[in-house]
Amino acid sequence: MSPDHSPSLEDMPQLHGASFRPLDPERLFPAERSTHAPRILLMYGSARPRSFSRLVTLEAERILIALGAQTRVFHPHGLPLPDDAPESHPKVQELREAVQWAEGMVWCSPERHGAMTAIMKAQIDWIPLAMGAIRPTQGKTLAVMQVSGGSQSFNAVNQMRVLGRWMRMITIPNQSSVAKAWQEFGDDDRMRPSPYHDRVVDVMEELLKFTWLTRDVSPYLVDRYSERKESAEDLARRTNLTASV
Repeated sequence: MSPDHSPSLEDMPQLHGASFRPLDPERLFPAERSTHAPRILLMYGSARPRSFSRLVTLEAERILIALGAQTRVFHPHGLPLPDDAPESHPKVQELREAVQWAEGMVWCSPERHGAMTAIMKAQIDWIPLAMGAIRPTQGKTLAVMQVSGGSQSFNAVNQMRVLGRWMRMITIPNQSSVAKAWQEFGDDDRMRPSPYHDRVVDVMEELLKFTWLTRDVSPYLVDRYSERKESAEDLARRTNLTASV
């Protein structure tokens, strides 16, 4: 459509005029940007004494620190099943506080029966979509990784991508899947040099780049017309209700 025939709001009665806003590219490039090291929370999906998802996660943490990040690792030992304990449970509170602190996350799960583990899913399920007026995951970056005991697979990372989208996270394009993970670590529990290790470095590097780029503008990136419209309609209903009392 040519500029002379661009549509106006009058041409689109479906739109809620007060909620529909032309995009403002300037908001994507704020004059002042955060200078602190990106805050990354890492989570893994196994409680085994020698958990390869934990070992990969700790290797990823070392890489992130070397790249200039602040990190926390959440250890799931003692976390109750969702709905099997109150939200005031200490491990639940520890997890939720870490999620609020973080600007980005790493999820690393073993693949078990062709899916992420119950331990990984339980951690994600304890993270609420909303805490009062705050959505603790919305607009935060996410990297997904998995380990397998056998051949390489992507079932777990694909599932975690779906969950990241559902929780309105910015899930980076790159990902890691470590096959035969038991072969990739020495007796010191450090990951051996390999293409799998290179990929973990790639993923952590990309995660930090996306976090630097998006953390100051994430509220604008995830601001939605439909939600602005819903909020406006809720306000109108409340105003009309008050006026009628």
